[in-house]
Amino acid sequence: MKKALIALSVVGVLMTSCGTKKKLAECEAKNKEIQDLLNTATVKLNTCLSEKEALNTQIEFLKKNNSDLINNVGNITTLSSKGAANLEKSLESLKEKDLKITRLQDALTRKDSVTLALVTSLKREVGLNDPDIQVNVEKGVVFISISDKLLFKSGSYNVSDRAKEVLAKVAKVINSKPDFECMVEGHTDNVPYISNGTLLDNWDLSVKRSTSIIRVLTKDLGVPAKQLIAAGRGEYIPLVDNNTAENRATNRRTRIVILPKIDQFYDMIEKEMKNQKGQ
Repeated sequence: MKKALIALSVVGVLMTSCGTKKKLAECEAKNKEIQDLLNTATVKLNTCLSEKEALNTQIEFLKKNNSDLINNVGNITTLSSKGAANLEKSLESLKEKDLKITRLQDALTRKDSVTLALVTSLKREVGLNDPDIQVNVEKGVVFISISDKLLFKSGSYNVSDRAKEVLAKVAKVINSKPDFECMVEGHTDNVPYISNGTLLDNWDLSVKRSTSIIRVLTKDLGVPAKQLIAAGRGEYIPLVDNNTAENRATNRRTRIVILPKIDQFYDMIEKEMKNQKGQ
């Protein structure tokens, strides 16, 4: 009976781990898809701006022709039917390009505004002067990176009291953004973890540290569990080479990835891309 209970517990852990890895993979795939979409939109925007400039040049040329014709006949407008049609077509094309450019610029501005507001809020709450806490933006996503010396003792996944003070500030921002998701990523150095019977290696340790922080955020600081994603990256994404004690300390960190749900922004971009593909 005891062996059966142990087997069931192992299966449960494996299923939870698989679910977390699947959720992480889905989030990373979605982030890549969104970034690709944003890059495509930026290329389209630049193309529209170039076409707009060319159309403006064409319109100025047509206006000059019109002026020359008017002067030649003594203030009597004598636009040919072909010239008038070309001018009307150019104006209509310019109007359509202006509309597309405005829509794309509004979407990009809205997205940048949300990101800037979030970074400003986080830096105000967390503080700017602590070298062990960094808030930055990478490819439109906001990251909070916290050194593990603020969070855990060496080889441990028990959250320190100092860490709870920092996490309380982060939780305040998360709780003010109910439409955001936050992925808590644990990272270690490459020094092999000595198994204690529960954790096998650095990967296990990184995941356990992630879930420990999530429990503090949910149980002690009131962050809704549905906003949080647990993830462990082990030793596999170092910031620097693990060739000195200082560098290994840099690589031991917890990163909180904040993912705004800017549905209106993405819907607008997707709609515009579909419209342009259909033309």
